[in-house]
Order: sequence, then structure tokens, then C-alpha cells
Amino acid sequence: MLILLPPSEGKAAPSRGAALDLSSLSLPELEPARREVLDALVTLCQDDRDKAAAVLGLSAGQLDLVDRNAGLETAPTARADRIYTGVVYDALDVATLSTAAKRRAATRLAVASSLFGVVRVGDRIPSYRLSGDASLPGLGPVAAHWRTHLDRPMTAAVGNGLLVDLRSGMYAGFWRPGPDLAKRVATVRVLHEQGGVRKVVSHFNKATKGRIVRALLEDGADPRTPAALAATLERLGWSVEVGEPTKSGTQLDVVVAEL
Repeated sequence: MLILLPPSEGKAAPSRGAALDLSSLSLPELEPARREVLDALVTLCQDDRDKAAAVLGLSAGQLDLVDRNAGLETAPTARADRIYTGVVYDALDVATLSTAAKRRAATRLAVASSLFGVVRVGDRIPSYRLSGDASLPGLGPVAAHWRTHLDRPMTAAVGNGLLVDLRSGMYAGFWRPGPDLAKRVATVRVLHEQGGVRKVVSHFNKATKGRIVRALLEDGADPRTPAALAATLERLGWSVEVGEPTKSGTQLDVVVAEL
């Protein structure tokens, strides 16, 4: 089972640690593509702070993030699960997982990244700012860049297991599993039900996804189909509705009444 998470917009900035080594990251075949994005981002941020802020969608009060990007080559790194922050990662809380669950996290979790394409939680990366809808001078839209590079390594990473795709729409556009994987792709949507009305609420969605991933890692189950994943989640206490299979996978709706 491979669980694919979205990144976080906000990121922790380590104060010390080794500099970035692209050759050390998981999915090493992505190194040339990662180098292209890194070079384009660093060059933009080193050459013109104001232009970089505009391209990256940052305000005048966020120029420190431009400076952070400008120094990515030598910035300190930390494990990806310590760099990414926010609701999903707070709920997942990798640091407090049991020893067995941490071992599973190392092999079962991956994170979509505008800068690196995809990383594993144990990969050492610097804090950066680059949204999934950005377009970099000399490179173009980062989403289009990753669409041309991710299919083969991600298909290999899924292997014969189940892909649990928890990415947001923006990052889902980086790579869409082919129809040959569809029977083994489960996307998860969280619906907040109140007074008989269901709707997607961002905070509920993110927090519940983090808790689902944590529970799966602690439980140790390794479902191989969307239906088996739904059954596992039901056993773990969630209410799950399974959609009809499509050429892109099967959607599971997790219905929650409270956070």
C-alpha cells in the first residue's frame, strides 16, 4: 500500500542540518527533473526579489520566503515529516507513532511536492515555498513539468499494491494513475454531516485524513483493493461509503459528524 499525501503550504524551517543532496532522495530517477525545478526557483529568487514574490504569489511582507528559496542549495535540511506542517501532519503526528508504525510510514507514505515531485517522509529536504499552481521562468508550470516525469517512477512505487490517494486537486494534477492501475486506486473524500446535510469542510477533511493515515499505520493492515480499504476503515471506526469504480479509481466517502 502506498499512501500519497498532499504537502503543506506552511513549512517548518530547520535551524541546522546537512545541505540538500538531491542524489539522496527517494525515487532517484527524478533527480534531473528535480534539478530543473530547483535551478529555476533559485535563479528566480536570487535575481529579482519583487518579481519572484509576484510569480510565487507572495506579498511584500513575505520576502523572507523569497530569500529562503534563494538559499535552498545550502539551507539546512530535515526529514520531510518534520518540514511539512499543518492540519494533516498535526493529526498524523509521525513523531509519536509506535516503532512498528514508523517503519510502515517509511515505506508506505509519500508526499507530493512542487519542488521535488514526490518525496518519502524520511527524505531530508529544506524548507521552501512553491505552490502547485506556480509557473517558473524558463520552466513553465510546475504541474505540467511533473506530469511529464512522474508516471514511470510512481507506477513502479505503487507496484502491485493499493494506492491511497489523499492529494488535493491541485497536486492530483501532477500525476494521474493510468487505467491499468484504476482497480487499485482509492481516493478519499471526507464529508461533514450535520442536520442531514453533508458538505466538504477543509479542516474536517484534512484532520480526518491525517487520523486515517495514523490509524492505518498503527493497525498494520495492508488492503489491496478500495473495497478492502473501506472494510478496514469501517473496522477502525469510520463510516465509509464506496463509490462506483471509474477509469481513474474508486472514491471512498468518509462521513463524520464531529471533529
